[in-house]
Amino acid sequence: MARNEQLIRQHKLLQMLEDSRFGRTLEELRDDLVESLGLGTLHVRSLRRDLEALQAAGFDIDTVDSARGKLWKLGSRGRGAFKITASATELIALSLSRDLLYPLAGTPFWQGIETFWNKLQEELPGTVWDHYENYRQFFYVRGMPAKSYQQQHGILATLHRSIQEHRVVDIEYQSIGKDAAKRKIEPYAVAFYQSSLYIIAAAHERPITSPDRVRHWKLDRFLKATALDQWFKMPDDFDLKEHLGASLGIFAGGKAKDFKIKISSYAARWVIEDPWHADQRVEKQEDGGIILTVKAAHELEIIPRVLALGAEAEVLSPASCRKTIAEMVQRLAAKYA
Repeated sequence: MARNEQLIRQHKLLQMLEDSRFGRTLEELRDDLVESLGLGTLHVRSLRRDLEALQAAGFDIDTVDSARGKLWKLGSRGRGAFKITASATELIALSLSRDLLYPLAGTPFWQGIETFWNKLQEELPGTVWDHYENYRQFFYVRGMPAKSYQQQHGILATLHRSIQEHRVVDIEYQSIGKDAAKRKIEPYAVAFYQSSLYIIAAAHERPITSPDRVRHWKLDRFLKATALDQWFKMPDDFDLKEHLGASLGIFAGGKAKDFKIKISSYAARWVIEDPWHADQRVEKQEDGGIILTVKAAHELEIIPRVLALGAEAEVLSPASCRKTIAEMVQRLAAKYA
């Protein structure tokens, strides 16, 4: 089994042990894992190795003898709360991160952030909080959109569970300017990009070899999501980090290609100060300007950035992107004539 699937299985094991007060036998755990994860088969020896790996990683998992046989259960340390310590500087860093993640309000992720923050408030002495509050007033987070995923809470919970269990999901999805459509997707992961959540998922009806099978579905556009009693297997060669890192933004569909942009000496410093991508290439010109080369999966990842620089930037290639911008500029000129 691929390592990511083994980790998913071990995570599910921990959830089962957390929900069980008196413990479970290996056979009971195996049967529930097979059903919840849609596995074809699972030997108890593999399950025992998973539990022993979790014990080796520091999880407090005990075994007790009973009339039902040997039971596996979380020990007292596994269920008890650990004492939390933090410095004022660590609190400032955490609170700034909390502000940056505010668009996640209403999601299970935000609930986890808030639960941990509340635990800190209960555990730490008042002197630490006083020191933190004195310094926190000098640090601000601005520019975050006023959005929340409270309405999509149930949908995200379904998708998150389906990612863990590799379940096919029946969705109702409405792209901008189109009618709502029913689709089946195979959800791989959740991505947080520019204050919005995206579901990285394969279109179930597309063949495995299709280059645009894996797409990025914006959570805001989900109207409904239902987990099916149908399971999928992620491709062995799919690497999420490589998939997301190959392009400038969050667009998907096709292979990322190079975009070459000429930027004037006036605007060059802005682009150098705030890079568009970690792997961008910059060629300095004699007049102080630069030629920027950056990869993107779609020209709409490039065009807004180019237009934001006005006449200080010019797309050199590909020609199709130059044509799109030229048509946009003509329509703008007509509006402002």
